[in-house]
Amino acid sequence: MDADRRQKLEQTTRYVPADVESRVFAEWEQSGIFHAQPEGSADENYSIAIPPPNVTGALHMGHALNGSIQDALIRLHRMRGIRTKWIFGTDHAGIGTQVKVEQQLAEEGTSRQAIGREEFTKRVWQWREQYGSTIVQQFKRLGASADYEDERFTMDPEYQRAVAHVFVKLYEKGLIYRDNYMVNWDPGTRSAISDLEVEQRESQDTLYMIDYPLESGSGSVTVATVRPETILADTAIAVNPNDERYTRLIGEAAILPLVGRRLPIIADDYVDPEFGTGALKITPGHDPNDFEIGRAHGLDEISVIGEDGLLTEAAGERYTGKTVDEARELVISDLRAESRISGTQPYVHDVPHSHRSGQRIEPLISLQWFCDMKGLAEPAIAAARDGSLRFHPAKPWTDVYLNWLENIRPWCVSRQLWWGHQLPVYYRGADEVHVGEDAPQGDGWQRDPDVLDTWFSSALWPFATLGWPERTPEFDAFYPTDVNSTARDIIFLWVARMVMMGLEFTDELPFRDVNIHSVIQAPDGRRMSKSLGTGIDPLDEIEKYGADGVRFGLLAMASSQDVRYSAEKVRQGQELANKLWNASRLILLKVAGVDAAPRPETVEDRWIVSRLERLTQRVTALIGDYEFSRAALELYGAFWGEVCDWYLELVKPRLYDESGNEAVSATLLYVLERCLQLLHPITPFVTEEVWSYMPGERGLLAASRWPEPDPSLIDDEAEAVLGRTIEAVSALRRYRDDVGAPAGARIPARLTASGYDETGEHVARLARFEFDGSANGAEPVATIAVPGGAVHVFPTDSIDTEEAERRRGAERERLEGEIRRLEGKLANEQFVAKAPPEVVDGERTKLERYRKELSELD
Repeated sequence: MDADRRQKLEQTTRYVPADVESRVFAEWEQSGIFHAQPEGSADENYSIAIPPPNVTGALHMGHALNGSIQDALIRLHRMRGIRTKWIFGTDHAGIGTQVKVEQQLAEEGTSRQAIGREEFTKRVWQWREQYGSTIVQQFKRLGASADYEDERFTMDPEYQRAVAHVFVKLYEKGLIYRDNYMVNWDPGTRSAISDLEVEQRESQDTLYMIDYPLESGSGSVTVATVRPETILADTAIAVNPNDERYTRLIGEAAILPLVGRRLPIIADDYVDPEFGTGALKITPGHDPNDFEIGRAHGLDEISVIGEDGLLTEAAGERYTGKTVDEARELVISDLRAESRISGTQPYVHDVPHSHRSGQRIEPLISLQWFCDMKGLAEPAIAAARDGSLRFHPAKPWTDVYLNWLENIRPWCVSRQLWWGHQLPVYYRGADEVHVGEDAPQGDGWQRDPDVLDTWFSSALWPFATLGWPERTPEFDAFYPTDVNSTARDIIFLWVARMVMMGLEFTDELPFRDVNIHSVIQAPDGRRMSKSLGTGIDPLDEIEKYGADGVRFGLLAMASSQDVRYSAEKVRQGQELANKLWNASRLILLKVAGVDAAPRPETVEDRWIVSRLERLTQRVTALIGDYEFSRAALELYGAFWGEVCDWYLELVKPRLYDESGNEAVSATLLYVLERCLQLLHPITPFVTEEVWSYMPGERGLLAASRWPEPDPSLIDDEAEAVLGRTIEAVSALRRYRDDVGAPAGARIPARLTASGYDETGEHVARLARFEFDGSANGAEPVATIAVPGGAVHVFPTDSIDTEEAERRRGAERERLEGEIRRLEGKLANEQFVAKAPPEVVDGERTKLERYRKELSELD
């Protein structure tokens, strides 16, 4: 390196992420490596379409984890010389964005109704211009190497055309239709909402036992309900056909209290005889299960709760205009007055609420636009069954995906909002309907005011972002994409719908692999949430530990299981970055002016080259198999342990001998180069910064070539020799600790073991023993077993044999206790059956380790 660079490296004694990250990211962006030209075919290229973050959003821990996963894949493939595109953009987030802008208008003393739809839409676009880039900049803070030059937005004009095209084509096939159907109605936003926008909250309610008199006058049938206000809309009573308590009543009728309506008593297998009294009130207008039963039995559908959350005229004059809570109290009072409540009991259950408005969801029958999903689901099911679509891990996620598709219901695609993809549907009068990509000609046409569910447009993301329905160069080069990485909670809402739409409109799967990553929980196991006070802001963590620390920590803690956030693993990532910087400075400031190349002249050189070759093969395979935690931890262990703790210590005498250190310098530079390349997909900033100090004209590490496998570098003999050496040094160091030897003391001893011809001096130096072969006639005071023989220790003032025995006794007692505990745990059949397999395997591994340590101690 030149004198200026060397001086800078000498002066930079600590790695400070804040001094590096923004500068390095700017270098990457300016180089143009994030943007791949649309050349070649998708088979020879590599692409990922990012799950588009909401334009309203800020980077949360899920974004940070998935961004780190995708970036590791993208960087690996880019370094392998593959034309790589990470499709990037944001989602318009219909309800979320509309709520934000409505809050802004409320602060100004106005509302969307007051300013009108056209002006409101302008305000939303203004809001997007002002705030929409926030999350984009936050992804850059993480180091995400996405194609920002080609950023997409789900409300771009080209994207809107793609969405309209799909709607029209599905309509023309008879799959999109308008109907009165049960939806999740949010009285707060006055819109139907998707399942994803519904959150369950535990509620302490009362289960009321209500007596419905039989029409025959021969008694009554008692039903249990937690929503007595909805009995005003009852149209039947259902019992299980196999419930002997009620078989005699099937076909008879009961009279609805307070209303007087005749209710047929019907048989249906859905009814659970164990719930309540075993007799179920059927309210098709206000319960999704009752709705399905009602349709199957041809029951009337009465709605007594309106879209505003108030009771309608159908509830009767006494209840009209009341809130649900007011109506409930009034109905209960009136039933008690008629002596129709025969009992109550506490009842704890989950109640659906709107994630957006916070209000309770009302299942309502509403005139909406629906998409029949059965036909679209069939090829998506087949793709998973024949292995064309692969989930990682396959279990349980393939079954989750298939179970949803095999029981799929019509999808309500319309939303009563102003922000989003307005339906390409036009009406004239009561009978004329036009569905088309272009507005109809002529007077009197009115466009449907509703917009599409955000998930409808998101389902087209992998191909609409590439210019579809036009056959663009980008589409030809990067579609289908290679992998979709996401969390489990949107397997059906997004993954399955992308698969269905991709197969329907492009005749290809939008991706072959689906990586389902873990959900990062709060450290106490609860979900991360600002409202619960359990949220951890990844940007705060980046400020504290650096982006590399956060990326490493998240990948190291990631698995297919939900995991608790571990600040310890993030600190481990920060420590890795610091260790890499310090070790790199040592190497770069001491090596001779040679090129990086494996020039092994000793067994330890051959060993480290062989170990790095094996590591290269393992890490390449692990990242390719979406085993990010194992890849991160293997890299950490190899660099910290084998490179720093062992190889650097082994070669320091040769490195510091500046009169003849060319060979070891070349090998050390090769080792550093290989470590930087392997670590780069996981910790890109620190590796890129170190790379800039490497000798020669190298360009960017992010654009360098991933190391190709070279089996000729594997050296089993060298690995065996160094394996024995490391074991011997470790045993001697343990002995030093046991006898309390001072750090600087060299313990006299004799090595009587085979296999140390090339490394005996290393063993003595690293363990701080003196192997002089003579003992001046003294007898050994201790014998330490090492591979291939033993080390005999001679008397010296530096050791205390009684202290050694005391420590060994304490350690023996500890190990025996751990072994008993683990043997008991693994003998517990319930633990072995119910605990995750990796946990059980981990406990078995620990047991074997403790047994081995006890054996070595004895």
